Amino acid sequence: MSIQTFKASSQLKEKYLVENTARQHRVLVDEPASLGGKDEAMNPVELLLSALGSCQSIVARTYAEKFDIDLIDFKVELEGDINLDGFFDKANVRPGYSDIRATYFIKTNASEEKVAEFVKFLEAHCPVGDTIENTVNFSSSYQVNKKA
Repeated sequence: MSIQTFKASSQLKEKYLVENTARQHRVLVDEPASLGGKDEAMNPVELLLSALGSCQSIVARTYAEKFDIDLIDFKVELEGDINLDGFFDKANVRPGYSDIRATYFIKTNASEEKVAEFVKFLEAHCPVGDTIENTVNFSSSYQVNKKA
């Protein structure tokens, strides 16, 4: 396989509720009440952590057999730190995560050494993790539709 383009769209609904679509799938995003939302769904930064954990889980399932690991159970818990003063323009700090930590819970009969090698591989081959760790070429454009 070579380059494949994935697409998604996000439509702002009421207040901070956002409807995201990709192919025929839909995911809602909102903010917690403490940040002005209605707390109807995960917020974008929680969704990013979920995307990372989902990607790592899929990589684990995809490559477990290659590493001769019987993956009985696999769970990732993620947490990250954000200085909200950056988002709220109260300080000259990054608005995004400064640190993200993952803890893997892997149920297997494989050796500790084999599991360590496997985790190193899955972290190196997770597209979401790679996108977070490395600079991405980002471009944008916009259209203004005047109210009639």
